[in-house]
Amino acid sequence: MQKKGVQLELRDLDKQRLTEKELNELIGGRDYTLFLNPRNELYRERRMKEKPPSRAEALKLMAENPNLIRRPVVIRGRQIVLGYDQAQLKKLLS
Repeated sequence: MQKKGVQLELRDLDKQRLTEKELNELIGGRDYTLFLNPRNELYRERRMKEKPPSRAEALKLMAENPNLIRRPVVIRGRQIVLGYDQAQLKKLLS
């Protein structure tokens, strides 16, 4: 996206983690389970697909384990694209 001249604000979640409050605001009324990274070891160990954590528990876990957050998180206005969804990213940027 940067190669196409899109100006981005980047945040290294390993160095500057999102707080539970920030995650709650980011997710808003969306389905919080979409923000969980199914490739993450903790996700698989806890079988979150079959037994998703509560929203409060998910926020706590994502704040403690930033790799549990599906990335990249691309935000434009009120729209959010999670992960490398090329079609959605292209639509978001058009």
